[in-house]
Amino acid sequence: MTSTVESNTVDTAPAPAATAARLHDPAVRGFASDNYSGVHPEVLAALAAANGGHQVSYGEDDYTARLHQVMEEHFGEGIECFPVFNGTGANVLSLQSLLPRWGAVICASTAHINMDENGAPERIGGIKLLQVPTEDGKLTPELIDKEAWGWGDEHRAQPLAVSITQTTELGTCYTPEEVRAIAEHVHSKGMKLHMDGARLANAAAHLNVPLRAFTRDAGVDILSFGGTKNGLLFGEVVVALNPESAHGLIYLRKMNMQLASKMRFMSAQFIALLDGGLWLRSARHANAMAARLRAGVESIPGVELSQKTESNGVFAVLPAGVADRLRQSFRFYDWNEAAREVRWMCSFDTTEDDVDSFIAAIKHELAAG
Repeated sequence: MTSTVESNTVDTAPAPAATAARLHDPAVRGFASDNYSGVHPEVLAALAAANGGHQVSYGEDDYTARLHQVMEEHFGEGIECFPVFNGTGANVLSLQSLLPRWGAVICASTAHINMDENGAPERIGGIKLLQVPTEDGKLTPELIDKEAWGWGDEHRAQPLAVSITQTTELGTCYTPEEVRAIAEHVHSKGMKLHMDGARLANAAAHLNVPLRAFTRDAGVDILSFGGTKNGLLFGEVVVALNPESAHGLIYLRKMNMQLASKMRFMSAQFIALLDGGLWLRSARHANAMAARLRAGVESIPGVELSQKTESNGVFAVLPAGVADRLRQSFRFYDWNEAAREVRWMCSFDTTEDDVDSFIAAIKHELAAG
């Protein structure tokens, strides 16, 4: 006697493609943030290519292994890299790995970790931030020394690391020599150096040097490598450039809820970005659009440029009321509302027409009074 057992095999053939409803107008453009842009088509293609079949989860996949090789091509052998979900996670994770529980981090008062992460370094990382005011967002050895003191004092959080941002929150860029001077100064005092590289590619495009020239070769111990602002869907990478200085990253990533199960999709994006010239092409374009915007507004009466344009951002002061009127057509953010200072950001997909239309709108509003 034979029995028939009903098969429980799942049909994995793709279903007919459904037409997705587009909920936004792709013709609407803005200058608020490079996070507003979509995903670069080459990155989307890489995600599709990484799909299908089974790959080991939590980073034991072929794409994450390849990502490590690609990172070594840019930064040299002996590094370690840890993909994470976002920039806040990358920064907190990096800083935690450098410090004991009693450690503190010196940073610029304008630093993203201080101004824009809702207390995550303090609340999640348990890290005291020692803030230093700067004129252009950049730290120097002399500025660092304003908070680099008090070692051995049980009443003071111990300054054991410094965090710098490349490019800075004000759009300025550290040269390799400036980073090296900071690293040498920091290390001479027994501290370690973290770099928040949310716009690292824009810095390389501006400096016209390889990524390692102002990171590993300049003495940076650990790096938060940004991808979202340069055309990725999501994801950043913590790169331990000096693994001896960073401890417990493999455990801290999980503790901080930054360990992706399907990590191949994070890694595939960075491979598409870095295994070739996409990262630099996109950053150069964004920088060029910011330079075009600056050149177009610097001669307009009433526009006062407030920072150097060394990446993909332009900072300016406008007469009262102008910014609000402009925002009816182009979205952008106030940087210092009291000073009427605004920030205009360009992206990999900003076009010359976008920039020229915005310049025309600025001229129109200023002429209207």
